[in-house]
This record gives sequence, C-alpha cells and structure tokens, in this order.
Amino acid sequence: MFGSTVLEVAIGLTFCYGTLALVVSTLQEALAAAFSLRANMLLAAIKRMLDDPRCEALAQSLYDHPLVNPHGSTANRRPLSVRPSYIEPAHFAIALLDSLRSNPAIPLQAAIEALPDEQVKRVLLALYRQSSGDLQRFQDGIAGWFNSAMERLSGVYKRRQLLISFLLAMLLAILLNIDSIHLFQTLWQNPALAAQIKAAPSALDAEALRQLWALPIGWSTFPPQLDSAFALQVAGWLITAGTTLFGAPFWFDLLQRAVQLRGTGAKPAASRTQADGSAAALAPVPAAGRD
Repeated sequence: MFGSTVLEVAIGLTFCYGTLALVVSTLQEALAAAFSLRANMLLAAIKRMLDDPRCEALAQSLYDHPLVNPHGSTANRRPLSVRPSYIEPAHFAIALLDSLRSNPAIPLQAAIEALPDEQVKRVLLALYRQSSGDLQRFQDGIAGWFNSAMERLSGVYKRRQLLISFLLAMLLAILLNIDSIHLFQTLWQNPALAAQIKAAPSALDAEALRQLWALPIGWSTFPPQLDSAFALQVAGWLITAGTTLFGAPFWFDLLQRAVQLRGTGAKPAASRTQADGSAAALAPVPAAGRD
C-alpha cells in the first residue's frame, strides 16, 4: 500500500515529534511543580470567587480550614505558605459554611447578609433561598458553584499550558536545530536513517535519545546566515514546535501503527498459492448433466 520510503519518512518524523513532545511535557511538569502553577492559579480563582484579592477575609478563613489546607497553620495566620493544588468541591462547601458560621449565635442568613461584597452576598443568598434553608442542599449548591468556577479555571490553565508547551518546544527546536523541512528532505533522500527505529520508546531513556540523535538534527554550522534558507529554517522550527501540541501519546500511537505496517509487508507467494488451492478444494463440484 505504501512505499518503503514513505513509511521510513513517517516513522522518522513521528519518532522525532513524539520524543520532543515527551521532553516538553516532562519540562512542563517540572516547571509547574517548581513554581506551583496549579496552586497559584487555584488561589487566584478563589480570591476572585470570594472577592478577596488580598486574601484577608473570607478567602483567608477558607484557606485556614483543615479540609482545604491540611498543612496550613491557623496559629500564625499564614496558611498560604503551603497552598493546595486541588480542593474537593464538597470540602470547599463545608469550609465555606464553617467560615460563614464562625459565630454560632448569628443565623446563617444574617451572616451571609453581613458579607461586605455585594456579588458574593448575592450568590450565596440565591443559593440559600433555593435550598429553602436545608443545609445539605445549600452545601450542594456551593459545591456546584465551585465546580463551575473550576471548569472555567481548567480551560484557562489548559490554554496557558499549551502556550508554555509551544514556547518550550520552540526553544528546544532552536537549540537542537530540529528543522522539520530539513528533516523531511533528508529522510526522503536517505530513508535508511530511520530503519533502526523498531517501536515507540516506553520512557525517555538513553536508547530513545540515541535513536533521536541518529536522525538528521543538530547544528552543523553556527551561527546561521540570515538569508532565504534561514527563513525556511525558521518555518521548520515553527512546524516542529506546533507538532508538540498534539502530545506525545498521539505521536507514539501513530509511530506504533507505522512500525506495525512496516513489519507486515507483502503476503508471501507460497501462502497465496496454498490459499488458492484450499479455496479450489472447498469449491462445490458442478452436477453432471442428464443424457
């Protein structure tokens, strides 16, 4: 169905893109952990929800709660030294209710009406009236409100991570000179460069990096000359960086299919002859005509 050159080019390209996407995702997770990106975005979203930008009122009381921040310290009022990266919606609702009912002598509706922010007060009063005073229904409503906010936050986080992935991939493409146009041209002229790739790597190990460096990537002369060839090289970097947005699983699954397709090959002639003979033996014998 496909020529060997087309398969080898496809295998080489998909292996390069998959390995690069794996490196980018590893670096991205390391950056997210080092800079607490998830925890910081979650804190910023809760500040906006409760209209407490300086985290001194309701948001501070919420992060003091052990269900939200088990490692926070309520003694020194510095719970934000350890910030959770995920909050269970039910725990958020319980912690918010406890913060609102800090004084048991004040009714819950009166505590909500005493909130300084009009928007938060309006939301909580609407949820409280909808629950008809039932605390469990009120708690479920708060959890649903939190879920809606987290869905919007998830969309913002994914878009930001896509941008970070593209920038990291572009940086690696420039540093390693992973030019998709040059890579395609070289593999098309010499498809044997990708013949050693047998399967998708299970992890980013030394063998995967060895196979990656066997492909036509890297710098031969540096710095490059600013001419028309350099413009084509920049286009190749952009294509390479854009491929990482599909993710490593996409490319490795495609690589596995291409390797399997290369391994099947054409059906041997002996098998075809044997199959034709079996089909002829199973064919019905026509009945003899009458005299």
